[in-house]
Amino acid sequence: MTLRFYDTASAEVRDFVPLEDGKASVYYCGATVQGMPHVGHVRSAIAFDQLTRWLEFRGLRVTVVRNVTDIDDKILAKSAQSFGLDWDAEPSARQAEEWWALAYRYEQEFENAYESLGVQRPTYEPRATGHIPEMHALIQRLIDRGHAYPALDDSGDVYFDVRSWSKYGSLTRQNIDDMQGAPDADPRGKRDPRDFALWKGFKDGEPVTAKWESPWGAGRPGWHLECSAMVTKYLGPRFDIHGGGLDLRFPHHENEMAQSQAAGDEFANFWMHNGMVTYEGEKMSKSIGNTVSPAEMLELASPRVVRYYLGQAHYRSILDYRPTSLQEAAAAVERIDGFIHKASAKVGTAASDVSPQANMPAAFIAAMDDDLNVPQALGVLHETVRAGNTALAGGDLESAKTALYSVLSMTEVLGLDSVKRQEAVQGREHAALEVLIEAQLEARAAARANKDWAASDAIRDTLAAAGVVVEDGADGASWSLKRD
Repeated sequence: MTLRFYDTASAEVRDFVPLEDGKASVYYCGATVQGMPHVGHVRSAIAFDQLTRWLEFRGLRVTVVRNVTDIDDKILAKSAQSFGLDWDAEPSARQAEEWWALAYRYEQEFENAYESLGVQRPTYEPRATGHIPEMHALIQRLIDRGHAYPALDDSGDVYFDVRSWSKYGSLTRQNIDDMQGAPDADPRGKRDPRDFALWKGFKDGEPVTAKWESPWGAGRPGWHLECSAMVTKYLGPRFDIHGGGLDLRFPHHENEMAQSQAAGDEFANFWMHNGMVTYEGEKMSKSIGNTVSPAEMLELASPRVVRYYLGQAHYRSILDYRPTSLQEAAAAVERIDGFIHKASAKVGTAASDVSPQANMPAAFIAAMDDDLNVPQALGVLHETVRAGNTALAGGDLESAKTALYSVLSMTEVLGLDSVKRQEAVQGREHAALEVLIEAQLEARAAARANKDWAASDAIRDTLAAAGVVVEDGADGASWSLKRD
C-alpha cells in the first residue's frame, strides 16, 4: 500500500504510514452550531468522508472523531438576540431561545444534512460542553510548563503565551511580529495582544448557564482549547490525521497545534485541509447575496447529485458553484445510473459478487492513493461506463458485466451508493412508480407490435404529461423522469 497525502505542516505530499499497524485515527473539525449548515461545512464533511472510506478500502480500521462546538461567543450572541440582548428578560416561547437549546436545534440540522448526503457517522462525536474537566487539565499543564498565565486584569481569563513557544506560527509559516492581535478578549489582560484565550472569565450580563467553575474563576472554554482537549481524549496525544476547512488553518489550527505541543503532546502526524466553495469565482457572502446553502441545493437536485457535485473536485482545490453546476452533476450521475440500469437488466447483479477489493480498477486505486485524487478517479469511473455501454451495444455481455461490477465498486467507495440506498428507503413511491411505468411500456410495446400507432402514441403522451420521458432504442424503450 502506497498512500500519499499532502501535509499542510510540511507543505509536501508525504507517504502515509499509520502510527499503528492496521489502524488509522482521524479528527476533523465539526460545526460551531450557531446557525444552519452552509455549503463549506458540507463540502468538508464529504471530503473527509471520502478519506475515511478510502482508508477503510485500503484495509485500515478507522477511528473518526468529529466535534460539536456547542458553547461559543457566536452561539451566545445568536441566543442573546432572541432575548433582545437582555438575558434577564422573561423568556418567551415565541421569541426567546436559550443558548443550549439553540445549539442543540442547529446541531440536529447539521446531522440531517450529513445524513442526507451519505456522510457516515463518526466513531465519536463529542460536544465541547461535555469535556470541561479535560480542558481544565490541559490548561493546568500549560501553566505548569510556563506556556499559559491567568489574565493580568483579574478578569478570570487564562491566556496562551505565544512567545513562550518558539514554534508558534509554524503551521501557517508566519512570523509572530507580523500577526494581528487575537480578537477573543480585551487585550489589556494580556502580556502580548497575540496571546489567545484558553479560558474566558464570566462577565456581567452573560447567562449564568454558560459558566463553569474553574481554578481561575467561573467562565467557559476558549474555542481553540476545546478541540485540543477532545481530540486527545479520544485519539490520544499522537494520532494520524487532523483535518478541516482551509479557513481553519489560522488561527484555529495554528493555536491547537501550539497549545497541544507546548503541553507535551506530539499531536497530529498529518494536517489535511479542504478548499473553499466559491460562487462564480467569488467568495460567497451573505452581504452581497451570492450564497447557496445545502438546503437550497437539495431543493434543486437529489442528494446523490448534490454529493457528486460537492465531492467531484480535488479536496484541496476551490470548488466553484455556478447556476448550471447541479445540472452538469445530474447529467453525470444519470450516465452512471443509465449504464447500471441497462447492464443490470442484461447481466444481473448479486451483492455477493460485487467486491470492491476484487473489482476496483487499478487506475482508480492509483488515483485515490495519490492524495485522494477524486477528479482523476471519476475519470476512470466514467471511462468504465463508456466501455460498458460499448460492450452492451456490441453484445459482449461478459465485458459489460466486468464493467458493471467495477462501476458498482467505485460508486460504493465514493459514497454514492449509500445516498442511492437512502433515497430508495426514503422514496419507496419510486419503486411503485417504476412498476406502473414498466406496465405502460409493455402495453405500448404490444400496441406497436400490432401496428396500433394511435394507442402507442397515446401511452407515450400520457407518460410525457406525467413528466416521464420515453426513449426508443435497439434494446427497446427506456424511461427517465424529466429534469426541470
